Formats: sequence, structure tokens, C-alpha cells
Amino acid sequence: MSNWTRHAINEINADFQRSAETHLIRFRLADYPGIVFYLKDESTHPSGSLKHRLARSLFLYGLANGWIKENRPVIEASSGSTAVSEAYFAQLLGLPFIAVMPASTAKRKIEQIAFYGGQCHFVTDPCELYSASTQLARELNGHFMDQFTYAERATDWRGNNNIAESIFRQMALEPFPVPHTLIMGAGTGGTSATLGRYIRYQGFATQLLVVDPEHSVFFDYWHSRDAALRSARGSQIEGIGRPRVEPSFMPDVIDEMMKVPDGATLAAMLKLAQIIGRKPGASTGTNFWGMMQVAKRMRAKGEQGALVTLMCDSGERYPDSYYDESWVARQFGDISGWQRELE
Repeated sequence: MSNWTRHAINEINADFQRSAETHLIRFRLADYPGIVFYLKDESTHPSGSLKHRLARSLFLYGLANGWIKENRPVIEASSGSTAVSEAYFAQLLGLPFIAVMPASTAKRKIEQIAFYGGQCHFVTDPCELYSASTQLARELNGHFMDQFTYAERATDWRGNNNIAESIFRQMALEPFPVPHTLIMGAGTGGTSATLGRYIRYQGFATQLLVVDPEHSVFFDYWHSRDAALRSARGSQIEGIGRPRVEPSFMPDVIDEMMKVPDGATLAAMLKLAQIIGRKPGASTGTNFWGMMQVAKRMRAKGEQGALVTLMCDSGERYPDSYYDESWVARQFGDISGWQRELE
């Protein structure tokens, strides 16, 4: 191992030591007695989202495998949050970084990538992300990180402070230490794989529900196991949902999947902002909609317990999109029906 690689791994581990654990926010809803809701706030990571954990794991995986080298660029296919986090770590190591992303990516994310010294390469069709990234890596003699292939294997699902271990450790003194259900959306599939594997490894009775937005094939793949499934368009909910089945998506560790309409996602996002007094991103709205469907079922059965989901990033990244009423009306139409159903 070269001196540079040894130094790079040490820099990433030192960054981890400087980072505090993310908060687990608890709240209750009067209409759901005996059910306690938890939101793990991943927006407080240094790079602002859940993807900070993934980016750290991918960089360590690439360094340990000898794929990431001094002065060579790192390229990633990403709709934003993973790219922001990888740009953060690339800057930490003094490496050039290029994010290949859809032209529709939120402006604030593009600005954050640039803030960390990264560059953006835009494609009009989300299905072109992979080929464009591979080509750039080949032309520039760089490394294509490929989160959609390596996310599920780069993270140690047995422990080592992964997201699942962190949740269960923080739940230890709560009224229901073992959650009834964990609710999570899937982008790469890496986080859902980590959660599902850890639940089984530890022998917990917790169920894993994965929520999937419109125009994503994960839900259909979970039912059909047809890996050739494709969607003609990409998800409108940044960070989750894919137009093809990704190698990192592990269907057999998931207990249930739920398709969530985009209008329901935005209604849930806005409602959750009222409940916690902070703006979550849209993917957190998808999570919260799924959480409320589980809560309704539990209430109908007279069940009690804890429900846990993630605040993947902050809504402060989306002032010109998901939190702009005129933009929402143009992209999604009238969501008032979903808001009434949620109430």
C-alpha cells in the first residue's frame, strides 16, 4: 500500500472521529395512542445527508481495493446527495471529482458540489448516467465509483457503526427498544440492504418496509424478480427510485414494499415539516407517508410499538422545487387531495 493511500484512509477515519452521531427525533401523534414515531436526522452530517455514510464507505472500499489513486479523478453517477457527499471526501483527499447527473437536479445541490470543488457533467436522460460516467472515467483515467453496484457491499452490515446499528443503539432506553417497523426508500438499495441484513443478523422481530416512488422499478421487481424491468422516465423524487434494477438492491432482505404516489410524497413532506418544525427533503416525505400507513394498520389492530424512519436530507436544498408551490403545481398538479387524505 502506498504512503498516499495510507494517508487517505487515515484522513477519512479521522473525519469520522470528528463527527457526532446523528439525532433520533421522537414525536407522538394524538390520534395514534401507544405508537411512538422516530425520525433519524441524517441531514446533520457534514455534507448534509444520509449519503455521507455511503460516500465514506465507498471511498474506503475504493482505497482498500486500490481503485482510487493519487491525483486521479473520481467520477460518480448521482442525482445529487451522493455527489455532494463524495465531493466532500474528494476535497478532503485533494482529488478531482466529477458528478454525472440529470440536468433537472436541484440548483442548491449543484452549488454544494461546486462548493466542495467538484464539477458537474449533465445528461438529459437519467438512463444515460452510467454510460456517461464509464466513458468519462475511461477518458480521464479515473475511477467510476458506481454507487449503484457497490453500495450494498461497501458497508459493513454486521456493525461498525452503520445506520442500522446506530438506530438500535439509540433506541435502547426507549419505551419500545425494538421497533415494530423500519421504513426506508431505496436509491442504490444500499441502506435497505444494510437495515435488512442487520435485523436478521441480530435476530430482531422488526419488519422492514421499503417505500418506492412513481416511475421506479424496485416495487415491481420485488414482486416479479424480473431484473430486465425498465422505466421510460426517472423518478421525480430526488435520491430514491430508479428506472432500472440496480445491482445493490437486495429484495430478499425486505419484508414489504409500498408504492407511494408523488403527490402523497409531497403532502407528507409538508405535513412532517409542520410536526417537527423543520423542512425535510422529498424522499423523507415518501418515508413518512409509508410510516403513516403502517401506523394506521397498527391502530386498527390495537397494536402498540415504535416506528422509525430517516430524514435523509434537509428541505433547505429545495427552495426552488419541492417547496415552491408554483413549481409543484407545474410538475405534480394539485396535491390537496393527498393532503386531505393524510389529515
